[in-house]
Amino acid sequence: MEPISQHVSKRADAIRPFVVMDVVARAKQLASEGNDVVRLEIGDPDLPTPAVITRAAEDAMEQGDTGYTQSAGLPTLRQAISDHYDSSYGVTVDPEDIVVSQGTSPAMLLVFGALLDPGDEVIVSDPCYPAYPNYVNFLGGVPVPVRVRAEEGFRFRPQEVRAAITPRTRAIMVNSPCNPTGTVLPAEDLVELAAIAEEHGIWIVSDEIYHGLDFSGRSRSILEFTDRAFVLNGFSKVYAMTGWRLGYLIAPRPFVRPCEKIQQNFFLCANHFVQVAGTVALTHAQAEVTRMREIYDERRRYLVPALRGIGLHVACEPTGAFYVFADAREWGPDSLELSRRILEEAFVSAAPGIDFGPGGEGFLRFSYATSLERLAEGVSRLGAWSREHARG
Repeated sequence: MEPISQHVSKRADAIRPFVVMDVVARAKQLASEGNDVVRLEIGDPDLPTPAVITRAAEDAMEQGDTGYTQSAGLPTLRQAISDHYDSSYGVTVDPEDIVVSQGTSPAMLLVFGALLDPGDEVIVSDPCYPAYPNYVNFLGGVPVPVRVRAEEGFRFRPQEVRAAITPRTRAIMVNSPCNPTGTVLPAEDLVELAAIAEEHGIWIVSDEIYHGLDFSGRSRSILEFTDRAFVLNGFSKVYAMTGWRLGYLIAPRPFVRPCEKIQQNFFLCANHFVQVAGTVALTHAQAEVTRMREIYDERRRYLVPALRGIGLHVACEPTGAFYVFADAREWGPDSLELSRRILEEAFVSAAPGIDFGPGGEGFLRFSYATSLERLAEGVSRLGAWSREHARG
């Protein structure tokens, strides 16, 4: 008998690991062995989902809302999303242009699956959230990185974006507030990027999942500046609903049906009772969102100077999301090795900057989605470790 083939597809073999999830696994293993690990590596809010949302889910399950819904999502939720974009940004979104998904990650598959043919290009920042280039690669596209720099607030240089555009370019990927940097792009940057897209007949794909976690003013949607845009958004971060897996896509009308067909085949639909809870989140949880944002801001205002005080460099203060992307090159040049060492030796977990692209090498990403007490403990341990072990 011929041996069973162990061949793994080239597509699966080529995808890069999401290294921070490996850090999470090791941190949990160390904790299970009795170690007190300060978890600063992942953007998973420690604050509970607001009670009004959990009660809505419980009520929906009791009423039998546990079956399939329309693949595009419940009409009530799509209308609530439309109303939210009207009241928050002053833009009109037809509910028929919204596809509800099981988080923003599946929504990325819908966008890039509908937008890209093999060899088509998407401009991404370097550093950026690693799923962007991974999705593009997985679907046969080509991610084109454009470096963004800490000393410039991790903002695109428009001339470098223009220089990266080729006849195969289909889209520019935008994320504001940004993971991993905490950068919030000013309105003039979004205007400039929208103009570039219009000029070259390409699209903007805007990941707005951290909207509502902006500490310098209101978040600005790309839809305020152009209709040549896809928007990714969801409930995970601002509503503390990471495990609920609920997101959505706003798409130009010609792409809605193709995205819905991908959804039908790959995911069917988002969970019924979770969609009911999402509708309540948008309509009844804004006071809780404000309260949670104030808590994150207090943590941010503690953590940035605290990290600077132990020798890490934060050239541009983050004003959104819940991350500080700190330059740790005085501690050592290899962010993956630094991340491993501080986890194993100081029991503090942080995300290595290289996970977010070559432009992130030498940086560490710290999440402040945990309590002030744990942040202070983590900073104390890092300071002690750096005095004993760091290269600088």
